[in-house]
Amino acid sequence: MNEFQEKRIGVFDSGVGGLTVLKELERQLPRESILYFGDTARLPYGKRSKAEILQFVLEILTWMAGEGVKMVVMACNTSSALALDEVRALFDFPILGLILPGARAAVRQGRRIGAIATPATVASNAYRQAILEIDADVRVWQVSCPEFVPLIEENRIYHPYTRQVAMDYLQPLLDRQIDTLIYGCTHYPHLAPVLKTILPSRVCLVNPAYYVAKAALRELKLLGLDNTREKHPTRFCVSGDPQRFSQLSRQWLQEAPNVEKVYLSSARLASMPLNSVDL
Repeated sequence: MNEFQEKRIGVFDSGVGGLTVLKELERQLPRESILYFGDTARLPYGKRSKAEILQFVLEILTWMAGEGVKMVVMACNTSSALALDEVRALFDFPILGLILPGARAAVRQGRRIGAIATPATVASNAYRQAILEIDADVRVWQVSCPEFVPLIEENRIYHPYTRQVAMDYLQPLLDRQIDTLIYGCTHYPHLAPVLKTILPSRVCLVNPAYYVAKAALRELKLLGLDNTREKHPTRFCVSGDPQRFSQLSRQWLQEAPNVEKVYLSSARLASMPLNSVDL
């Protein structure tokens, strides 16, 4: 057995949103061990600049490389949209993003596609470009939803204010009679109970987490890196308050996990060939 097969898959997001990706990875790749990192000290990512996001991603990937991961899944659409292409060549393990798997799935489902995402992801036009490259005849509309991530991280999913915000965000897409909606942020599937009360039943919901997990499985098998032995328990790390993350994630993990605090350092980047990266 290849020694790399037993190594962990790194998964990162700004907070609890990436747990939707974690759950899909656990479901579809039940033998794989996972290292989850939430950059909770710096969330939300959605209002950050590209330079900031790229710096954060480089710091996280450098730390994960030091932890010996065999693959990384960017469980964050903002990072996938703004940093994936720039960082892939800098590391010797595969790095998967959410945009392309989500776009492919949406085009298979419908012709009038809406995408809800963070301001940074919407501004990047990543979903629109990816969808139109697959099928130029599809209609695409994007809506920026800056309040969703803070509301989820504050555990206010079922608050009446959250439903009102969701109605305001979705109305322009409803006016355009979309038949497909992409969760353009990994936090947003946590809002499914609310969104489903607003959207017509005919609208197909696309969760890129499901499709990036399928892509990860294919990639691991192709590279001969899929684990065939017993997995290790998931390791959870954050840059902010471990106890807060543990308590907030309980409702989706059915338990309060042990969470470590990690101090990321930009000093680790000093030896990296970043001359080709626009910081």
